[in-house]
Amino acid sequence: MNFGVALMVVGGFLLGGAYSIFKADSDTDGRTGVQVAFAVILLVAALLATAAGVLRLV
Repeated sequence: MNFGVALMVVGGFLLGGAYSIFKADSDTDGRTGVQVAFAVILLVAALLATAAGVLRLV
């Protein structure tokens, strides 16, 4: 497995983490600002890792 594929796998894990953090909310309070901010940070990291993996494969 080369480095580009590994970056894409890491991007997938980060994307899954962002999704699970965004979906985790309280029934009464909803999502907190920290949850949304962390999910956005993970989403950006996932997009960067996936894009870097694709560019590494090309």
